[in-house]
Amino acid sequence: MVDIDKLDDRFGIEGELGFCEIDGDLIAMTIYNKFADVEICLYGAHITRYMPHGSFDVLWMSPDSFFEVGKPIRGGIPLCFPWFGPHPSDTSKPAHGFARLMYWDVVETTSLESGETRVKLQLVSNEETKAYWPFDFKAVLEVLVGRTLEVQLSITNTGSQDFDYSAALHSYFGVSGIENINIQGLQGARYYNGFDTSLNTQETELLEIHQEENRRYIDTSSDCVIEDPVFNQAIRISKKGSNVTVVWNPWEETSSKMEDLPDDGYEAFVCVEAVNAYNDIVQLRPGEEHTTATTIGFDYRMSEMGLGKSNGGFKVI
Repeated sequence: MVDIDKLDDRFGIEGELGFCEIDGDLIAMTIYNKFADVEICLYGAHITRYMPHGSFDVLWMSPDSFFEVGKPIRGGIPLCFPWFGPHPSDTSKPAHGFARLMYWDVVETTSLESGETRVKLQLVSNEETKAYWPFDFKAVLEVLVGRTLEVQLSITNTGSQDFDYSAALHSYFGVSGIENINIQGLQGARYYNGFDTSLNTQETELLEIHQEENRRYIDTSSDCVIEDPVFNQAIRISKKGSNVTVVWNPWEETSSKMEDLPDDGYEAFVCVEAVNAYNDIVQLRPGEEHTTATTIGFDYRMSEMGLGKSNGGFKVI
């Protein structure tokens, strides 16, 4: 059982970082610094809120999400590891792996002189993980809360056998309406449509969404920008350590079949994900490490919209 008082005593930062219960009695870390308000559920090391001061919550959470041990949380930034999508050979194992279905340990919380907050959570192989996947590993999620939200998932092979894995930072972004937005940064990229095995190429500069989309773009590390003229904002998503980008929206028919998503939930979000899968599966020898990272912030064009002053390509809140 996770003890909130012990977590506060060891890792709390007065006036900046603490721990609390959220829906379903799960335990979460809350961060409030001069830049943003962030919540990270320790179950799944799942970021459930990123609200820069003076702005909307950048992330989207399903109002019908389960907050129960044994079920994944819908929305925010789920962590997919050590496989992405269904298990390649055993459909009885949980989709997107087991990392989002386990409590992670807090290992570091730091208040920086810049006003930023850095935290690290860790999941280490044990009997429970080996029931799903027989390898020794250490997974560390590092989050830096500042002018942008920086998220890094690092996997280390701590065993004596080589292994390979797939992973994702499965980010859900809140939008004013799915048909109001466009996504930039994927022109010329090749992609699979859902689980189809044939490759397509995006010819258009902008991706607009008017139907169910499950595009798995390969061989791309480009930034993506979600432009939302109704919210009068543009969200830039950059990444490292990932050459696959997934764009997903379930649309009406699929949303109606999902127990943890309202029938009209598809209207309010789009997923743009940093992924290691397909031709970008990670292979690690003993002692090796790989990091998949994403940085989320407001695009510089917001300064032209009168919404903020630009700094290094991101809006200063």
